[in-house]
Amino acid sequence: MATEVKRLIRVRVEKGASFKRDGFGKKRQLSDSWRKPRGQHNKQREQKKAKGALPKPGFGSPVAVRGMHPSGFFEVLVASAKELEGLDPKTQAVRIAATVGDRKRVVIQEAALASGLKVLNARTVKATSTKAPAKKATAKDEGKQKKEEKKPAAPKKSAVPAKKESAKAKPAEKAEEKKAPAKKAAAKPKAEPAEKPAEKKAPAKKAAEKPEAKPAVKKTAKSGVKKNE
Repeated sequence: MATEVKRLIRVRVEKGASFKRDGFGKKRQLSDSWRKPRGQHNKQREQKKAKGALPKPGFGSPVAVRGMHPSGFFEVLVASAKELEGLDPKTQAVRIAATVGDRKRVVIQEAALASGLKVLNARTVKATSTKAPAKKATAKDEGKQKKEEKKPAAPKKSAVPAKKESAKAKPAEKAEEKKAPAKKAAAKPKAEPAEKPAEKKAPAKKAAEKPEAKPAVKKTAKSGVKKNE
């Protein structure tokens, strides 16, 4: 943007006046959009102090920047990609209409950026995943499905040898299971015999202390000689 254009836009901002309708703050049904006062005793028409300014020559913006966007481009309202043809990217900028949907907006934005045009109301549109509609099953498809269901399933040849292999593998597994407890028994140390309590040994010692009983000797009345029986 040229320096002269920037200066004129700054002048337009400083010089600009906001003209408001008389009495818009007194009644709710009145908006602040400008309406010329026509009353015979209207204070705004008579230009009384603090009643608001009237549009007069001198309030207008410079002709060079009249109707120009603050960015320094003249706006062009666009609703389709065909309307981008013939626009000057140096002096004109694009504004996409509010009635345009997201799908069409993406196309217009891409075409404008490709041609070097500035988009004043550019928007980032989220990509929505569109799923393809499921096809309705026809009468022929339904008949084919019923026939396939009625047909018996063919026996698989590969399943037979698999069973034999599994049967052969079973005795080997059993033999390993039988050997396993033998290894576990060998690994465990033998438990030492528990010592008998001291109470049981005590009576054995007492029996050893007792003297052995001598054989009884019978006396004969005649000879007085002792005989061992």
